[in-house]
Amino acid sequence: MQNGFPIIVGLAIFIGALCAPFVWGKTVTHQYKEPELKMPANEKECIESKEFMRTEHMQLLNDWRDWALRDGKRIYTNHKGKEFVISLQNTCMKCHTSKADFCDKCHNDAGVSPYCWDCHVQPEGLK
Repeated sequence: MQNGFPIIVGLAIFIGALCAPFVWGKTVTHQYKEPELKMPANEKECIESKEFMRTEHMQLLNDWRDWALRDGKRIYTNHKGKEFVISLQNTCMKCHTSKADFCDKCHNDAGVSPYCWDCHVQPEGLK
């Protein structure tokens, strides 16, 4: 065991370097604070509950796309029985007029890039 000391030191350095990102991540993480989204003055509630929209809005938008384009369904009935026209620009963007306040805040924090505007035309002033 003539080379035992250098081997042990090398292993210690290797294990330390391997664990460093995890230790560093634990020491510098902060509590995630959800962006505060304001309801437009002329509306009391969204088409679904706040909790539903935070977790399921992308699936809802995908369903709307499929229903409108593939099935020809143009009316959405929410859990309370209220009906809405299936339209990103005429229903969603009617209330959520600021893309920066309602889309970009959460999507930037989550690190996702939605593809809505690949097909839809961004209304003026929402870029």
